[in-house]
Amino acid sequence: MITREQLEHNQVWLYIIVLVIAAGFGLMAPDVGGQLDITISFVIALLMYSMFSQIPFVSLKKAFGNRRFIRALLTVNYIAVPSVVWLLSKLLPDHPPLLLGIYLVLLTPCIDYVIVFTSLGRGNEKLILMATPILFITQMLLLPLYLWVFMGEEAAGIVEPGPFLEAFFGLIIIPLGIAIAMQLFAKKAPVGNRILDLSAWLPVPFMALTLFVVVASQIGKLSTYIDQIIQVIPIYIAFMIIMPIISRFIAKWFKLDTGSGRALIFSGSTRNSLVVLPLALALPDELSTLVAAVIVTQTIVELAGELVYIRIVPRLLLREK
Repeated sequence: MITREQLEHNQVWLYIIVLVIAAGFGLMAPDVGGQLDITISFVIALLMYSMFSQIPFVSLKKAFGNRRFIRALLTVNYIAVPSVVWLLSKLLPDHPPLLLGIYLVLLTPCIDYVIVFTSLGRGNEKLILMATPILFITQMLLLPLYLWVFMGEEAAGIVEPGPFLEAFFGLIIIPLGIAIAMQLFAKKAPVGNRILDLSAWLPVPFMALTLFVVVASQIGKLSTYIDQIIQVIPIYIAFMIIMPIISRFIAKWFKLDTGSGRALIFSGSTRNSLVVLPLALALPDELSTLVAAVIVTQTIVELAGELVYIRIVPRLLLREK
């Protein structure tokens, strides 16, 4: 029987297998696969609970005191990243739906599977867990501003606060509240501990389920916009090459320790595709399909890049001192 440690050790290969199966399913049964998009938000909420349930909140109190890391995190994600994204976007044609997809996905820092890959890359994943609500609130506030700066007032109006607030409560507040309540319950009743032990098995399978639902529901749309997809792939690859280098210099500038520096690199380079996808799907029909296709393409490119990151970040980019 497989142990939880074995499951976590082999999770990357599980994700690759799931991606292949999901792509095949979505292409062979596009009608069925397309109907899965209504489950995306629910599946992501389950994923977030499974991750939040593993946070030792006593340790997080100490992590909240790491103000230097928080300042570095905000600098990377809201100064360095927008600058890089703006420059890279100048290489694309002036096609608003295409640019909107690029901006939605690249301007929003990841709050879910970045935790997994930070751990695999031997970074301080507790700092990323702690920063999840901070990153979500700040991107909720700043994304409309960046869209206004990059695309004009009309684009800023596309991203209304309602869907973001709904996502924040549904994907962050509710899963976090349930996780905290369960940990408090575990202090008073043995059954609570058993539930938390069971929850420790959930992050890997729920991540696999999330990837399956996202890819299977959206892969069929990629072929419809193949010309645009070909244009954005080099932008995503360039982003994944540039941002780890910039993040490394910012980590050195803020004098972060090795684990914190690696966490900063993963946060600056990993984007929020799974959470902004429901927002893209809520756009008007003439926009949603292309914007969603652009976002899903980033997910696929990024996951391939993460497999490289977990090896080169600890071995080459930021070694143990």
